[in-house]
Amino acid sequence: GKCFPCPQEGCPMMGHYADQFPAKLQKENQKYFLNTAADPPFATWRQKVLIKLAGAKKTRGDINLVFHDTEGNTKNYEIASGALSQDEIYTKYLDVEINPNNTKKIEFLWNKTLFTLLWARLGAETVNITHGEHGLRW
Repeated sequence: GKCFPCPQEGCPMMGHYADQFPAKLQKENQKYFLNTAADPPFATWRQKVLIKLAGAKKTRGDINLVFHDTEGNTKNYEIASGALSQDEIYTKYLDVEINPNNTKKIEFLWNKTLFTLLWARLGAETVNITHGEHGLRW
């Protein structure tokens, strides 16, 4: 995540488009890492998620984002779990299996633990998602 978002010239690509990034090929003996999805077409898109909470000062539970695409596919990703506080910004790097160009909506889910008070409420004040050089605010 330290090289995120991509440089101004764009994210280096492997395979067919690798020749578009000649400066990245000047070093020898480089290590490359590739994250893949479990299902075809096996592609993932690295996204940085920042969530600022609003509501109950402190509570327990977990926060999830559900990505929906234009074809009806959904993927659920856990962002945080356990003690949650409105004073914190939760940051996570996700390898999302839904192409950002086809994302229809992103759903914020908060699940209470069994011992959380019934009146405790929690929501997202801001959700900021960055993909490569593009940022989205939900």
